[in-house]
Amino acid sequence: MDKLKLTELDRSTLQFKVTTKLRDLILRGEFKMGDRLMQEEWAAKLGVSRMPLREALKQLEVEGLVRMEPRRGAIVTPISIDDIEEIYQLRAMLEGEAAVKALPFLDEEDIRDLEELYEQMIQLDHSETDMEKYMKMNADFHQIIIEACPWRRIKGYIDTLWKGIPPYTPSVLVDHLAESHKEHSLMVKYVKENDPIKLRDVIETHILRTKDNLIKMIEMSGRQ
Repeated sequence: MDKLKLTELDRSTLQFKVTTKLRDLILRGEFKMGDRLMQEEWAAKLGVSRMPLREALKQLEVEGLVRMEPRRGAIVTPISIDDIEEIYQLRAMLEGEAAVKALPFLDEEDIRDLEELYEQMIQLDHSETDMEKYMKMNADFHQIIIEACPWRRIKGYIDTLWKGIPPYTPSVLVDHLAESHKEHSLMVKYVKENDPIKLRDVIETHILRTKDNLIKMIEMSGRQ
């Protein structure tokens, strides 16, 4: 239990840390669907008061990872295939639109950063460590484009959707790296060419292909 407790340094951003810890446990399958998160129990496990825990549960409810029920509190609702369909379909629509709005604001430095991340990603191998690095670089790559979008609400919606993505993607990526590399290369190309239509199309294709591969992996795992 002690290893779950948050340090004094963490307390400066306590609600964020509690939310992150519980989100990670849920997405990694540490809870079964329908498990009840007792506030007193988890406040003790994390070494915090009930206030930041209560606020964290509200955020997780927004993200669809728990539901709040009268007299029962927070009930875990792990990611399902339907959730993945919803998350990735929404990501495709919103990130495609965000990219179109971002395009006039992406400067030479942004393009250099995109190119550097792309070059770093294609140098990685299929090891678990490199796949974890790839996930971080992939997120950074997409964030460069998203952050240039002047619409702050759409960025907030996208951020919420990214937080709901389950940690299966590295396993999915191993068999589809060539496709991902090609799509990232095209994103850089269309940013440089200032082509919003093709940029939107390749981003939507990239996200929806990842969705389909993720669902296939989950379905295959369920048959084993």
